[in-house]
Amino acid sequence: MAEQQIKVAVLGGGSFGTALASIAADNGAKVRQWMRDGALVEQINREHRNGRYLPNYAINSAVKAATDMAEVLKEAELVLIAIPSKAFRSVVQAAKPWLTSEQILVSTTKGIEQESFMLMSDVLAQETGSSHIGVIAGPNLASEIADKQLTATVVASADALTRTRVQQALGCRYFRVYASDDRHGVELGGALKNIYAIAAGMAAALGMGENTRSMLMTRALAEMSRFAVAHGANPMTFLGLAGVGDLIVTCSSNLSRNYRVGFAMGEGRTLEEAVDALGQVAEGVNTVKLVCAKAADIGVYMPLAEGLYHVLFDGVPAKDMARMLMMGEQSSDVEFVLPREAVQQAHRETGGWHGQ
Repeated sequence: MAEQQIKVAVLGGGSFGTALASIAADNGAKVRQWMRDGALVEQINREHRNGRYLPNYAINSAVKAATDMAEVLKEAELVLIAIPSKAFRSVVQAAKPWLTSEQILVSTTKGIEQESFMLMSDVLAQETGSSHIGVIAGPNLASEIADKQLTATVVASADALTRTRVQQALGCRYFRVYASDDRHGVELGGALKNIYAIAAGMAAALGMGENTRSMLMTRALAEMSRFAVAHGANPMTFLGLAGVGDLIVTCSSNLSRNYRVGFAMGEGRTLEEAVDALGQVAEGVNTVKLVCAKAADIGVYMPLAEGLYHVLFDGVPAKDMARMLMMGEQSSDVEFVLPREAVQQAHRETGGWHGQ
C-alpha cells in the first residue's frame, strides 16, 4: 500500500523557509507556503523562483504559495514556522484560528523574543498549548541547501512523533535530519552562535589569522554552553550540529548574514551602515543586546559577548575589542571538566607571580 502524502505548511517567504518547502515537495509532500508579499507569491507560483531571497534556485513546482493563512494551513499535518523573531509571535497569533491540537509545529527561527526573552518554541507553546512542538537548527546556509549540497540539521523535541515526522518530511539524500530531545539547548545554540558570527566577521576584516579564529570559536562555544546550561540545557548538545556545527559554518562563511555585518564593521562601517547594506535581518544584532542583559542578570561570565556589545552599541572600535579579549582572565578550558571557580581558587592560593 502506498504511503499517504504528508501535508506540510511553511509560514515565511525567506530563504530557509523556501528551501525547506522545496525539500518537502521533493520528498513527495503536498506543500503550501504562506507569505505576506503578494508579488512574491505570484512569482513563486508562476516562475517557481523566489527572486528576493534565492533568485537562482529552482523551487519544486509542486510548492504552492499564498497570502491566505487559512488556505495554507488547511489540513496541514506539519507546520514549519520560518519567521524572524521580531514578527514570530504576531504570525503565530494570526495562524491560531486554523491550528489544531494534532498538528506538529516546528520553529526554524534562530532568535530570542525581545520583550520576554522567550525562545520561539516557548512562544509557540504559550500561544497554542500544543504538545507537538519542535525546533530545527544546525549548519544550514539556505543557498547551499538550495544547491543541494550535503547538509545536516537537527530536529529537537521532547515529543517523539514531532522528531519522526520532521525526519520523514525533510530527510533526503542531501539533507540529513538528526534527532535530539534537548529542545532548549538546540534552540539556544542556534540563537547564540549568531553573536559570535558577528565577532568572527570583524576578526576576518581586521586580518586576524586562523589561530585567532579558532580561539574565537572555541571560547565562543564555552560561553554558549555556559549560558545555555544556566537555562537548563545539556552541555553535550553543544558538541552537536546545533552547537559546534552551526558555530563553525556561521563563523567561517561570508554567506552568513551575521558574519557579513561583522565584516562590514571590521572594515570601519557603522552598525546602521552594515545592516542597511545587508538588506536582511541579522538576528545576532538583537541577540547580543538581549543575551548580555540576561547574562548580567543571572551572573553568567560572557566576555566575548560583552566586548561585542561595546563595539555594536557603545562605539568602541572593533580593533579594540580584539585587544580586550586578550586582557581577559586566563581561566579553565572546558568548564564541565575543570570548573572555572577551581582555576580562580588556585590563582588566589598560589598568588605571587604574574608574568605572562
